[in-house]
This record gives sequence, C-alpha cells and structure tokens, in this order.
Amino acid sequence: MNQRGMSKQRKGVVTSNRMHKTVVVSVERIVMHLRYKKHLKRRTKVKAHDGKNECQVGDRVLIVECRPMSREKRWRVSRILERAVATEEGAAASSAPPAL
Repeated sequence: MNQRGMSKQRKGVVTSNRMHKTVVVSVERIVMHLRYKKHLKRRTKVKAHDGKNECQVGDRVLIVECRPMSREKRWRVSRILERAVATEEGAAASSAPPAL
C-alpha cells in the first residue's frame, strides 16, 4: 500500500516558543469513554519545527507529521491558522506601582 503524501495533520495551539526554531503545540482530541459513553477531551503536547521562528504563544497552527528532526521533534508547522490576540495586561502590570 502506497502511503506517500498521506502524512497526518493536526490543529493545535502554541503553548511555548522559548526554543530556537521549535514550538510546543497542544493538540486536543475528543474520545469516548468505553463504559460510560461520555465524550472526554484529551490533550497532547508535541514539539514542532518552526523554521522561521514566527509562531507566538496562543497562535492556532496546522502541524504535519515529518521525519524525525531530533529526539522528540517529529512534526513541523505547516501554516498559522490564526494569530493570538495581543493583550495589554503585560504592559499594564509592569507599569503599575507595587501594591502594599
């Protein structure tokens, strides 16, 4: 059976971009409990290659499976689906005087 070009694709949210050319993506999936038939959310964190270092925390991205690039990195960022909303909390918290 020829599976060339049939790589897995997942959508997820970037949770960390502190590494050089690597991001951590949180991928959610819904599974059904075998006995109770309840739908449960399960989350997997995978490392993905971001060659241009353009992903920010909170971005929704599409990742595709690829060859192993390092010990834990087997995915790469295909494209950014939507950018994270920039908030003013970080700037406001740093300029505020300390509370007593």
